[in-house]
Amino acid sequence: MNRREVLIAAAALGAVAAAPGLLSFAHAAEPDKVAEAIAAVTGGKTAQQGRVTLTAPAIAENGAVVPVSVEVASPMTEGDYVKSITILADKNPQPRVISVNLTPDNGAAYLSVRMRLGETSPVRAYAVMSDGSVYAAEKSVKVTIGGCG
Repeated sequence: MNRREVLIAAAALGAVAAAPGLLSFAHAAEPDKVAEAIAAVTGGKTAQQGRVTLTAPAIAENGAVVPVSVEVASPMTEGDYVKSITILADKNPQPRVISVNLTPDNGAAYLSVRMRLGETSPVRAYAVMSDGSVYAAEKSVKVTIGGCG
């Protein structure tokens, strides 16, 4: 799989992940949904800090298109690579924004998307490594015009 195919697959996954959320953004996710989404991503493990760089604006003037990127420090070798990257937004009706599976063939653990945020919310990025460890980063994004309703 070459870089272009990976980017096309990531874009398609983003469209599929966003489609259910386009139907109804009338309310934020309940805390239980956020906790369930985190547990599903981490497998119940405690996420460590470090290795994950989450880039998002401090203030998003339009919540309909918030640029977010995640980069994970990893050699991406057969013995040490990022298995998946997941982005969650606590206040969205469905907290999981996107999940992408990676292999060493990707060469770099990087994901860039434009997501919707209905209101000011913490945005979280999780990276699950090949050894089963989990790393995370979080940033609060203030939304001035909601993009979900």
